[in-house]
Amino acid sequence: MNVRYRVELSQAERDELTAMLSGGKHAARKLKRAQILLAADAGSGDEEIARALSVGGSTVYRTKRRFVEGNLEQALSEEARPGAERKLTGKEEALLVATACAKPPAGRARWTLELLAGEMVKLTDHESLSHETVRRRLAENHLKPWRREMWCVPRVDGEYVARMEDVLDIYAEAPDPKRPVVCFDESPIQLIGEVRQPIPAEPGQLERYDYEYRRNGTVNLFVFLDTNRPWRKVKVTARRTAKDYAQCMRELVDVHYPDADTIRVVQDNLSSHTAGALYQAFPPAEARRILRRLEFHYTPKHASWLNMVEIEIGVLRGQCLDRRIDDPNKLKREIAAWERQRNAARARINWMFTTDKARAKMGRAYPGPAKES
Repeated sequence: MNVRYRVELSQAERDELTAMLSGGKHAARKLKRAQILLAADAGSGDEEIARALSVGGSTVYRTKRRFVEGNLEQALSEEARPGAERKLTGKEEALLVATACAKPPAGRARWTLELLAGEMVKLTDHESLSHETVRRRLAENHLKPWRREMWCVPRVDGEYVARMEDVLDIYAEAPDPKRPVVCFDESPIQLIGEVRQPIPAEPGQLERYDYEYRRNGTVNLFVFLDTNRPWRKVKVTARRTAKDYAQCMRELVDVHYPDADTIRVVQDNLSSHTAGALYQAFPPAEARRILRRLEFHYTPKHASWLNMVEIEIGVLRGQCLDRRIDDPNKLKREIAAWERQRNAARARINWMFTTDKARAKMGRAYPGPAKES
């Protein structure tokens, strides 16, 4: 073997293999082949190389052969392996996919690998079909029929389009301090405490905490976000009633934006998000005074993702609330610290979804001639 396949590397090839072995992420087999080629270039015999690198003699032989008959790239890469013939033909695979997407048999909530394998035996000439064959073919088509995801499926109609474009249009307007746009929403938070004291992290050891925890009730977060300047405000309350909502609107008018002519509030369709909530909380004259300064804009039903503050709440949860806090006073202090830091950093939501993009991407929402406008 040594006589037939003699490895002689150029200086550039030596440098490439040496650099590969000195750092970076490469497959273990590729690194072994690089070591084989360098050792062979240095004059080591096949048996010596195999023994030193803990590989088989055939591996050394094949690597050298592929280098001599081909090039360095071929020697380092994987050889094509013939493998067994696929059990399912193209038509049978299409039948499997169609079956997995259809309703399961009576009495079963969803398809399983066992059910699908049995069904394919009934529908084809195969005497048997392994669960692994079914799993591989489904994985290639990104199907997992034994899993499902809960989702809000909106009814996309004229009302949906009208509300969506109304919100997107005010996002696109030039900033006007006299007519600010403020996104508003609320989010419930569980107060959760530790039953046993966590063990702090140390070198070589992650922080450890017990799976058991103690519930201490819930609180509500009312969150404001200005779409045109780096400002957000989080108010922690015990409840989220219509009166709590009305208090938030009065603070928005009198405390946060006292000099604004009209505050445009983007919010979802929660039953308390109405002008009537202010009349429940305040005398008619006071409710009317506040409402004269407010202009409500509602996101479509099942489309609260159009509200920028939803993104901000996600940031709040990830940066501040992703831990166990059981004391409402501590929660208020931590949220206030997060709020100050984020406002001081002048953090903004980079909103890029526009009315034009909505019309281009959501063609189903614009049937007929309206789609072309």
